[in-house]
Amino acid sequence: MSEPKPLAAQDGRTLPELVEVMQRLLAPDGCPWDREQTLASLRPFVIEEAHEVVDAIDRGSPEMLREELGDLLLQIVFQSELARAAGWFGPDDVVAAIVDKMVRRHPHVFGTDRLETSDEVLRAWELRKAKEREAKDGAKAKGALDGVPKAMPALLRAVRVGEKAARLGYDWTSAEGAREKVGEELAELDAAAASGDPVRMQEELGDVLFALSSWARHRGLDPEAGLRGSLDRFSERFGEVERLARTRGIALEHESPESLDRLWQQAKERLG
Repeated sequence: MSEPKPLAAQDGRTLPELVEVMQRLLAPDGCPWDREQTLASLRPFVIEEAHEVVDAIDRGSPEMLREELGDLLLQIVFQSELARAAGWFGPDDVVAAIVDKMVRRHPHVFGTDRLETSDEVLRAWELRKAKEREAKDGAKAKGALDGVPKAMPALLRAVRVGEKAARLGYDWTSAEGAREKVGEELAELDAAAASGDPVRMQEELGDVLFALSSWARHRGLDPEAGLRGSLDRFSERFGEVERLARTRGIALEHESPESLDRLWQQAKERLG
């Protein structure tokens, strides 16, 4: 491995090296596993690598982030080469398309438009995107929410849907309004639970989570990150409970609720 260039000297010109590596792997005498892959078979890897990038960001690890970004970039190049083989497009087309889009949708940077705030930029972005879709698809133009991938984690998708709807004016005027909606939806969930109807309970549970995501958005919070943090803390504390149980020679599944609660409190105290 060659010595890395100073950061100020790096301009992305080494990216073709990755394209060359991928082409070699997909050559007739290349890697059997790589040659067997399809866009569909790579789908779970794209999702997994994206989540690992997020994990690296959350951990605050530059080394881990560099590695995971490389893994995600590999997936982009891999799929671009499969698309080339299908006669659809190549890696240069992918780069050209996103460069064109970024320049086109930033007229306040590359043109003469004047936008002063992030909110103005986001509203202009959505309006420009809607006009582009209408010009491209005509009567088949997509709605403002169609650009949110359905494969996204549901909580993150809820935030994105809320953001896009808000840019078109469909939103509460304050966090307080969103919080009132949370209370309203919780009451409806309680009523659904009292009815015993599982379908209705499932629907109302979804409404509660959606309302919570809206409240979080108004407060500038990331509910996806919040839930990940809660899961991480729970997992760490649960691991400490298991360690305490092993140390004391007890089986958790045979302990009383009171004993389990004492172990949990001790674990919290130990971990701080």
